[in-house]
Amino acid sequence: MAQVEKRGGLLRKSSAYKKPLKEKVVLMYDEIFMTEDPSKCSPRFWEELFLMKVNLEYLEGKLESLDGEELMKIKDNINCLFQHCIQALGEEHPIRVVNALQTLCALIRGVHQKNKSTSGFDIINMLMGFDKAELCMKNLMESLDSLLCAEGSESLKSLCLKLLLCLVTVTDNISQNTILEYVMINSIFEAILQILSHPPSRREHGYDAVVLLALLVNYRKYEGMGLVIAQALSEYNRQYKDKEEEHQGGFFSALTNMVGSMFIADAHEKISVQTNEAILLALYEAVHLNRNFITVLAQSHPEMGLVTTPVGPAPATPATPLGTTPPSSDVISSVELPLDADVQTSNLLITFLKYSSIVMQDTKDEHRLHSGKLCLIILTCIAEDQYANAFLHDDNMNFRVNLHRMPMRHRKKAADKNLPCRPLVCAVLDLMVEFIVTHMMKEFPMDLYVRCIQVVHKLLCYQKKCRVRLHYTWRELWSALINLLKFLMSNETVLLAKHNIFTLALMIVNLFNMFITYGDTFLPTPSSYDELYYEIIRMHQSFDNLYSMVLRLSTNAGQWKEAASKVTHALVNIRAIINHFNPKIESYAAVNHISQLSEEQVLEVVRANYDTLTLKLQDGLDQYERYSEQHKEAAFFKELVRSISTNVRRNLAFHTLSQEVLLKEFSTIS
Repeated sequence: MAQVEKRGGLLRKSSAYKKPLKEKVVLMYDEIFMTEDPSKCSPRFWEELFLMKVNLEYLEGKLESLDGEELMKIKDNINCLFQHCIQALGEEHPIRVVNALQTLCALIRGVHQKNKSTSGFDIINMLMGFDKAELCMKNLMESLDSLLCAEGSESLKSLCLKLLLCLVTVTDNISQNTILEYVMINSIFEAILQILSHPPSRREHGYDAVVLLALLVNYRKYEGMGLVIAQALSEYNRQYKDKEEEHQGGFFSALTNMVGSMFIADAHEKISVQTNEAILLALYEAVHLNRNFITVLAQSHPEMGLVTTPVGPAPATPATPLGTTPPSSDVISSVELPLDADVQTSNLLITFLKYSSIVMQDTKDEHRLHSGKLCLIILTCIAEDQYANAFLHDDNMNFRVNLHRMPMRHRKKAADKNLPCRPLVCAVLDLMVEFIVTHMMKEFPMDLYVRCIQVVHKLLCYQKKCRVRLHYTWRELWSALINLLKFLMSNETVLLAKHNIFTLALMIVNLFNMFITYGDTFLPTPSSYDELYYEIIRMHQSFDNLYSMVLRLSTNAGQWKEAASKVTHALVNIRAIINHFNPKIESYAAVNHISQLSEEQVLEVVRANYDTLTLKLQDGLDQYERYSEQHKEAAFFKELVRSISTNVRRNLAFHTLSQEVLLKEFSTIS
């Protein structure tokens, strides 16, 4: 028998056995999860539902708790709920619109959990039914387009973008998400671009909009859909190309600011810097698919690195997964400043180079390895572009670029104030040299080294073609390349077990052949060409050892015979230089009774004996295979997009869909 307690002179039963009362919206959800149509007994059911505060956790949890058979039994009610949500998006009352958007998010996320291993077709059938899918998605996309383009609540627009991200990330493999067929047919791109071109909207929604574009552009890109998106971006770029103040309101500035604010980080806190693969992918797609976007790289703005004020307290929870954290709106807005003569100017390329110098320091972590690879792929695309090269090598466009350098015991940290102003190609070469000298380790990143050398080669090809005499400290590059060859030789056995080191060795040797054959057309002074010969002669032992190694392997009938033979043939001019000048240097020392010649004395011998040197003309040194994503890189990008898609979906957390802010805006129903 229930206990009886006395309070205030009244007798009442104890509440020990009372069941907690369910809120009305939960009771209504339970009716939807019955097989009967809930509106039969309550004609105003759907109208009342969208006046109730959405219980996201309960709705998603209920969907997840049902097995496939149980879910199919209530498919008609799920379809009906989905359709009524879309209808509610056209309501005048904002509360109904908000509740409908959140219900759609919960439905999509909940049904996704039951269809992880299947294609988007099952999800389409469960949400709206095959027969009504086209009309439903048309109405949904039209409503979202209207809400995003309308003058109204920023929170409502944010919720629309969250819903679109839910739709896009329904499947891990974006190309298997058939819902996106309807998204593409009923284009939402104009609305997204409008957000990016409007500074207030960009500050609020720029991150979600850019990530959404980056994901959409990867939908069946090899089947033509990527071309449609590229054309849309290209058209928008052309519209803004000739505008005088495009840095204040164009899509160019939008991506520049978005990418830039994510890339700048404290050089002394390498470990705390997280890679952002989603925003990096957006930059890659823009550079790769749209040549006009190259102009963005040159657009100046105040140095973003000056913005260091953190917004809000440090989070107590673990760090957000990679590729998902948007920059704060304060940081984004703070870079939209008028240019000041006392402020160091920057641009997207400088910002990207700084970011790359951080990411590429540590490639042992898988995410950083992927980000480092993507950085080098982006640089490869830039190094192949004629316009980008013209900008990089422009002697009238000089910048001070403070790249982050890995701490090493044998060198001091360069002071920022000592950095010279130089054409940006010098910073690119500095970044490549920095990578070369800092990654000679047991877990040798062969793929990244190959890409690094390719970037240098493509820049040299442009300099040779256009006869650009770049004032750069070429000795640092030559020294780095020779040290890399020494590393390959000293670790021959270990490296050959995993890599074909002769491919890399051949590329390095051919870089020297480029300097030997064409250096007189692009090295800054005749003395620079003399210094090249001095370095080759000074380090002749390294080249002699390399020749001995490749000769040994090329004369054996092993698996490396052909690869080693190519290096043997490539060394012909380097060996000719060594064999020609070394006896003359030794003779000079003997005649003058000098035990050790100075650099200037060696250079004197070199200059006096150029005329008798015979070199062979080597073909194809200034030719290269252009970058192609399909086939070679398809698997990498497929996995990268899958990872980003998973992270974006995972981070569309309940708190990001909360009603608290929205309800403050719509506290009354007009």
